[in-house]
Amino acid sequence: MRKKLAALFMASFMCLGLVACGGGSKEADSADDSTNVAESPSTDSSSSEVVADKAKVQEKGKIVIGITDFEPMDYKDADGKWIGFDADMANAFAESLGVEAEFVEIEWDNKVLELSSGNIDCVWNGMTLTDEVKSSMDCSNPYCNNAQIVIVPSDKADQYQTIDSIKDLNFAVEVGSAGEAEAKANELKYTSVSNQASALMEVAAGTADGAIIDSLMAAAMVGEGTSYENLTYTVGLNSEEYGVGFRQGSDLVAEMNTFLKTSYDDGSMEKIAENYGVQAAIIAQ
Repeated sequence: MRKKLAALFMASFMCLGLVACGGGSKEADSADDSTNVAESPSTDSSSSEVVADKAKVQEKGKIVIGITDFEPMDYKDADGKWIGFDADMANAFAESLGVEAEFVEIEWDNKVLELSSGNIDCVWNGMTLTDEVKSSMDCSNPYCNNAQIVIVPSDKADQYQTIDSIKDLNFAVEVGSAGEAEAKANELKYTSVSNQASALMEVAAGTADGAIIDSLMAAAMVGEGTSYENLTYTVGLNSEEYGVGFRQGSDLVAEMNTFLKTSYDDGSMEKIAENYGVQAAIIAQ
């Protein structure tokens, strides 16, 4: 999967005229820039009041994490246990706080409401650090590179290699996602569905011409040896970065940034990434 992931990034960024992972994003700073801000949260929030979320989660003995079913970041194994790069990292973060991680599936479009209402303590699910996200949450430093890419049936891929060539297609996109944002930005026709897995199902069933999903998910679920062998990726629409979101003012942001740096420095982040084939995407802390 490592070679496949690297190829996905290369294809995506070549379409955008980029020369390196994380460079030139219109939604977030580059991976290189992110390494210079390890001590400060990646947030646009102007909140100055510190919210004592760390004490709250330690008092209740768990941190509640909002997710969706999103392989290879958060998904269930055969026993129904949540696994994935984000899930395993979340368990390690919870352990560092002396609590357990509890995973709660949310409607992605409602993530800000779920967080602000206190139903969850953070959003950790391959969340793109868009301006909208950073204005509504306090976010960690970026930890993973990603891109939004076009998925089409393999036997039609030759027809859809440029943005102009996909203008007449009907896409399935996850509601409230970066994929939906790219569909809007490029004035593409689309139907919103509940999650990215559903978007792939629509293409496989022939009810959508294509889907716009995260490159990390595509590496795990599209192409030879995957659940969708008859689908493939073509056009890369952007480059972006993932972060973890907390309530505005939350003291857990500083805890998270320290955890990300420590886990990167001691190699545990890379070891977890290797389990899911996403090591080519992690960002130096």
